[in-house]
Parts: sequence; structure tokens; C-alpha cells
Amino acid sequence: MTVMSKNLTWAASTIVDLYKHRWGIEAFFKQLKQTLQLGSFLGHNKNAIQWQVWMALLVYILLRFLAHLSTWQHSFSRLAGFIRSSLWTCIDIRATLKSCGTAGGDFSLLCSCEQTYLPGIT
Repeated sequence: MTVMSKNLTWAASTIVDLYKHRWGIEAFFKQLKQTLQLGSFLGHNKNAIQWQVWMALLVYILLRFLAHLSTWQHSFSRLAGFIRSSLWTCIDIRATLKSCGTAGGDFSLLCSCEQTYLPGIT
């Protein structure tokens, strides 16, 4: 593999390290775009896009902190999907994560079917 750069004074290992870090940054923004649906913007001016990116970063940090507090064992996208599905209900998120068996204990459902609440389904 040949790496071409205009800066001929840097060592090849330095340029390789830069590309590795660049790949990490691109993977981070890909995860933001996919899990937090940052691909389509509501506004098209500079201020609107900056606000949406800042809000996505804030949500990302809050979800990572919640995953840390509850010792979440699954993927970030699964946590984001769970939060998205229960966003408009008044529940204790940490207690719910533990009752589902995803934050601690075994990975089975720890509550009975009678405790499940599905709005609109009888």
C-alpha cells in the first residue's frame, strides 16, 4: 500500500496514524447519522445545521452516559432504539433497562406478561 502526501517531511508511520484517527472520526459520524438520524436536516442554513449537529452530539453523550450508568451490554444502536421507542412514556429508564435483563443479570425478560403495557393493543 502506498500512501501519497504533499508533506514529505513526515514519517510514513505518522501519516498512517493520521489516517487511522481519521477513520475513527468517520466511523463516529457514521454512527451518529445512522442511529440518531442525522442524515436529513430540517433546515438548510448554516445555523440550523449547526444546531442539529450540536443536539445530536448532546444526545449521543447522554446516551453514552446512560449506557455507562446502567452497564449496558449491547450495542449503542439498540440502546438508541429502546430510548426512541419509550421516549413519550413516563418510565424510569434505568429501572426499565434492569427489568428487561439488558443492563444486569441474565438476558431474559425478568417481568411477567401481565406487566407489559402496550398502548393501543388490547
